[in-house]
Amino acid sequence: MATFIVLLDYTDKGVREIKDSPHRADSFNEFAEKSGARVVSQYWTIGTHDGVLVLEAPSDEIAASILMHLGASGNVRTTTLRAYDWAEAQELIAEA
Repeated sequence: MATFIVLLDYTDKGVREIKDSPHRADSFNEFAEKSGARVVSQYWTIGTHDGVLVLEAPSDEIAASILMHLGASGNVRTTTLRAYDWAEAQELIAEA
């Protein structure tokens, strides 16, 4: 499965409804699993971004679809990074 690091930033709506954030996270996790992906971990953070999500998905397209669903809720904006573990990075570097 491909790994994605997702940086989350609350919208004004997300801040107004902050108390529902844990419940929304649970719902998102369930949606991701039904879509064939898996939330590996998630964190609420302070600093430049409001949260970090580590997502595994069978393809870029499935990850994009899941994250579009998340963004459509209107509570967060996302910045997504495709991540490669050590072995994947070594394979890519060897092919360069």
